[in-house]
Amino acid sequence: GVRLEESGGGSTQAGGSLRLSCAASGFTFSIYAMYWVRQAPGKGLEWVSTINSGGGSLYYADSVKGRFTISRDNAKNTLYLQLNSLKSEDTAMYFCAKGRHSTYIPYDYNYRGQGTQVTVSS
Repeated sequence: GVRLEESGGGSTQAGGSLRLSCAASGFTFSIYAMYWVRQAPGKGLEWVSTINSGGGSLYYADSVKGRFTISRDNAKNTLYLQLNSLKSEDTAMYFCAKGRHSTYIPYDYNYRGQGTQVTVSS
């Protein structure tokens, strides 16, 4: 079955950087858009970013635009999220998710990993 395993989370101070990875297996990674979503303590899921199947189209929430960069390596079945200039409000559990299609459609994903925690102290 579909498996998504996030890694790379941790604790850092405001202004710091982290790189999240998501290792995918159990499906043809290269033909699906991939998503990053996050959930802060006590809040609902928030969409962060999406990359289309080929990696040529990138989409970001306004709250992370200019600070986060999504990318993918289809040869390695791996999704990435580079987090720069981190703020305390970026503290959340970060999840990668598999899209249902090759292109971005809001919240149109059907599998999600277990997540990796990012904690930013001010």
